[in-house]
Amino acid sequence: MKRGGSKNAENVRRSMPQRRDVLQLALGAGALVALPAGARAQAAYPSRPVHVLLGFAAGGSSDVIGRMVCQKLSEQFGKAFVFDNKPGAASNIATEIVAKEAPDGYSLLWCTSANASNATLYQNLNFDFLRDFAPVAGTFQVPNVLEVHPSVPVKTVPEFIAYAKANPGTLNFASGGIGASQHMAAELFKFMTGIDMKHVPYRGSAPALIDLLSGQVQVMFDLLPASIGYIRSDKLRALAVTTAQKSEALPELPSIGEFVPGYEASTWNGVVAPKGTPPDVIEKLNGAINSALADPTIKARLADLGAAPLIYSPAEFAKFSADEVAKWAKVIKFAGIKAG
Repeated sequence: MKRGGSKNAENVRRSMPQRRDVLQLALGAGALVALPAGARAQAAYPSRPVHVLLGFAAGGSSDVIGRMVCQKLSEQFGKAFVFDNKPGAASNIATEIVAKEAPDGYSLLWCTSANASNATLYQNLNFDFLRDFAPVAGTFQVPNVLEVHPSVPVKTVPEFIAYAKANPGTLNFASGGIGASQHMAAELFKFMTGIDMKHVPYRGSAPALIDLLSGQVQVMFDLLPASIGYIRSDKLRALAVTTAQKSEALPELPSIGEFVPGYEASTWNGVVAPKGTPPDVIEKLNGAINSALADPTIKARLADLGAAPLIYSPAEFAKFSADEVAKWAKVIKFAGIKAG
C-alpha cells in the first residue's frame, strides 16, 4: 500500500508542471480575449479586406490613382484593398457612410478637396469632416488651369483681368457644379482681383468643357488632366495654373500667383479613417501609402495627369485639411454661395 501510494504521489508531482503550463496558457488566452477588439485587430492589421470608398464616379483622376494605390497596398499587405465608387451629393453620401463605420481601419474614405468646401457649403450634414475623421495621408494634388475660349482676346493673366474689368459681367465661367473645384478656384480669383464674372454650373465637368470648347461659355478653371489635350491642340488657350508651383506637364505656363500674390488653389486627394481608428493602424497605412506614391509606375501616371504626389504625415495632412476648410469657408461666405 505504501509503495503504491508513493508511486501515485510521484505521478502527481510529475504532472504538476504540465498542469501549470496549461494554466499559464489558459491565462494568456484569457488575457488576449480581454483585450479590446481594436487592439486585437491592430496587432494583425490588416487581417481581412479593407474597403476604400470614393464619393465620385469611376473614370476620373481620383478613381484612376485611387485604384492604383489600392493595388499597391494589396501587394504590400497581402490583403485586398477594395476600391469602390459611391457617387452622389458632391461626395457627401460616401463620406457619411464611412463616418458611421467602425474605427478599426477596415473602412477608409478616399477624400477630395470637395470635402473641404462641403464643410461650409452644406449646412445640415450628419457628419463633420474635421471632427469625425482621422487624417491618414495625402495622395496627390493636381492644378486647375485658367483657360479661355480662343475668341476671348487675351493671352496673359494681366490681360484677362484688365479685359474682365473693362467688360464687367460679360464673361461666363463654367464649372462642374456648385462647390466643385472649378467653381471654388474661380470664386477665389474673383475675390482676390475684384472682377465680375457670371457662374454657369453644369452637372459635371464634361458638359461644362463641351460648352467651353463651343464658345457657349468663355472661361473655365478646369482640372489640368481634363483639359491638357485641348490646350496642346490649341482648341483652348491656357493662361496660368492655379497652384503655387508651375506644372511639369505644361512648364511654359506661369502660376496665377505670379500676378495675383497669394493666390493658390488646387484639386487634392487624400485618405481619412473614422475618428478613433488606432494610431498604430493610421501610421502603418500612412507609411504604406507614401511608399505606394513613390512607386515609379504611380509617379509616372501622376506626371501624365499633371499631378504631383502629396506626401504628408498624418499630423501634416490634418493641418492641411483644416487650412483648406478654413480657406474655402471664407470664399464661400464672401461670395454668398449656396448649395444647389
